[in-house]
Amino acid sequence: MTADPFADVPEQHEAKRLLVAALGDGDAHAFLFHGPAGVGKTEAAFAFAGAQLGDPRRVLERTHPDLRVVEPLGDMIRIDIIRELHHDLHLRPFEAERRVYLLLSAHLLNDDAADALLKDLEEPPLYATIVLVADELGPIPETIRSRCQLVPFRRLSERAVREWLTRHAPELGEAEATAVARVAGGRLDRARRLLDPAVRERRAALIAAARGPYLDPEFEPADASRALLDAVALQGATAKDLEEAVVAGLDLTPREAEQRIKRVQRGAEREEMLAQLDELAAWYRDLVVVASGAEPATIHADRLDDLRADVALDLGRGPERAAALVRQSWRSAEEFNVNTGLWLDALFVQLRRAFA
Repeated sequence: MTADPFADVPEQHEAKRLLVAALGDGDAHAFLFHGPAGVGKTEAAFAFAGAQLGDPRRVLERTHPDLRVVEPLGDMIRIDIIRELHHDLHLRPFEAERRVYLLLSAHLLNDDAADALLKDLEEPPLYATIVLVADELGPIPETIRSRCQLVPFRRLSERAVREWLTRHAPELGEAEATAVARVAGGRLDRARRLLDPAVRERRAALIAAARGPYLDPEFEPADASRALLDAVALQGATAKDLEEAVVAGLDLTPREAEQRIKRVQRGAEREEMLAQLDELAAWYRDLVVVASGAEPATIHADRLDDLRADVALDLGRGPERAAALVRQSWRSAEEFNVNTGLWLDALFVQLRRAFA
């Protein structure tokens, strides 16, 4: 085992300090890693398990007999999975001195599953360590939070993302690397997504859709929303194909396999939509930034010439209103569960009006 089990997890100094202390004293038996997706929570969870079991390689391969990884099959973690964990929890370690349980996507616990898990968190066996990994704290009941040591994870700094890009995409030019790091918003999963050549093409289409409401006299909201929807569908299909290959090697029933594939596909589609909306809002925000003379703070550092040309059109308060519309639109769509196509059409109609 390396001297620092968390050496491959970028930044996250507070989380690492807590975990190193936990490895030293061994008093806590339940942990809740929480923070945005793509910032190193899952990597840290496996590193923590590897340090506890003394075999990082087999933990990463998920082949250690004293490691159990629990993941949702469908859109939530149901009580039957927690019942299986409960049964396994009371088996003595096979090889190591401990058993480690990683409960991924813990924010998807349904109420019955959360109630069942609470019983195990209240009196876990002395040899057991339970680690919950959640993208959101809100859905986790307070009764579960209070029985876990909370380990917070933050969005990464631009510097950390740039360092990751230097290692994984050294061919990027300075302006493009800056843009990728800033569009990623402190998340390595989004930075990785933006390196995909197909995503780069879709990003160009997204920016064209963002500029359409104020540049194109013949702008059609349906065409702009179609560009976003096509990207979402493509990302979902790609995730589905990849997950089907993974599921083929697992011992799952046909129904379990179907649920898992659907969850991954829907998750990829949702994440793609969120990423596109974040960048859409960022484009309008950049128009405000450039107009105010703060060019070094632009997110789209690789499109400064376009931003300058657009600002020269004297768009008034349109960019400011447009950014607010995009940010509000997703909250409304999630709250009211509206049809995605109709909602996007309506958003681009509103954006057109914002620049009228």
